[in-house]
Amino acid sequence: MKKMLIGSVALAVVVGMAVLQAQQPGQPQPAKEHQWLQQLVGEWETEAEIVVQPGQPPVSGKGTESVRSIGGFWTLSEVQATFFDQPLTGIMTLGYDPEKKRYVGTWIDSMSHHLWQYEGSLDEVGRVLTLEAEGPNMIAPGTTARFRETIEIKSKDYRVFTSSIEVEAGKWQTFLTVHYRRKK
Repeated sequence: MKKMLIGSVALAVVVGMAVLQAQQPGQPQPAKEHQWLQQLVGEWETEAEIVVQPGQPPVSGKGTESVRSIGGFWTLSEVQATFFDQPLTGIMTLGYDPEKKRYVGTWIDSMSHHLWQYEGSLDEVGRVLTLEAEGPNMIAPGTTARFRETIEIKSKDYRVFTSSIEVEAGKWQTFLTVHYRRKK
């Protein structure tokens, strides 16, 4: 009985807050920066290449990505792929923080324990979103490195993602390239 009462009170509080928020003027609306993210929404097929060591042939992988919008403010993507004969599941969130005036996001996957946290911006033309993060250094295990990832919109049905690591101050080495083609 006590659990039912607590559950009912909690539900009433949540519903009440939602009603109050809906009645308040000036509710935030998605901005043009949020709208840019909406072009990522949909079902995609992926082809990826990972350069494990410079000068060695890249490792290929195929997969899918499903991207949905959350309130017009965020995108949530789920990647299913195979790399090194192992299944990979990855989740990426992307949004825009109007207070920071920066795109923000996260990445987690089934092959790593690290939570990637991104901040970035669009180029002047609005075709390339560049995100930066800090994470485990694959070149020098036990240390961290800066990473730069880009999402380049080539057309409404094709985009390219790259991931690079800073190998020395200002020098970046691309180790991952993913081609996304919208499923028809």
